[in-house]
Amino acid sequence: MNLSFFDQFMSPTLMGAPLIFLALTLPWLLYPAPSPRWVENRLLTLQSWALARFSNQLLLPLNTAGHKWAALFASLMMFLLTLNMLGLLPYTFTPTTQLSLNMAFAVPLWLATVIIGMRNQPTAALGHLLPEGTPTLLIPVLIIIETISLFIRPLALGVRLTANLTAGHLLIQLIATAAFVLFPLMPAVAALTTILLFLLTLLEVAVAMIQAYVFVLLLSLYLQENI
Repeated sequence: MNLSFFDQFMSPTLMGAPLIFLALTLPWLLYPAPSPRWVENRLLTLQSWALARFSNQLLLPLNTAGHKWAALFASLMMFLLTLNMLGLLPYTFTPTTQLSLNMAFAVPLWLATVIIGMRNQPTAALGHLLPEGTPTLLIPVLIIIETISLFIRPLALGVRLTANLTAGHLLIQLIATAAFVLFPLMPAVAALTTILLFLLTLLEVAVAMIQAYVFVLLLSLYLQENI
């Protein structure tokens, strides 16, 4: 019984072919394409307004050089948000619960920010490894610690997103199973458990949105350090 709780995180297959590629393609089909007309419909207007507000809020602390990343960050934010929200539907698969997928997003983007810093301002980029005014005896230790913390960043990005979504899905399944089992035995307790399940689902909707935003926000902070 314990092992069946983790079956929802297995990548589905059809005739031996993994369907995760279909799950990654689906979000892009749900958004309306831009219209060449001057007057757009309400959905396109809302989508454009949301992307503009998000880009403005995210790129506000960055200088002009960082504004080139606006399209990438906005697309990544909408992509992760859609995957997280679709994963809350019944009988669906959430690709962002896979650590390998999240690391595939985190490592290249983090490495791109580091390479940009090393290319444009190597002195300042390397200066982050050693705070100003460090005692001489602590210099080797601090350099090692800061280097480790630098390389842990992409791992923290991927693990944070994976752990939060996985924990939420497990809690929802555990409480739903408890409500189903308790319904014929103790209907009153089952009703309270169902209310708790509803509130937890609302919380998971908020977590799905927040985690997508935090993922992109941390990438923008890493970019800010290197430009």
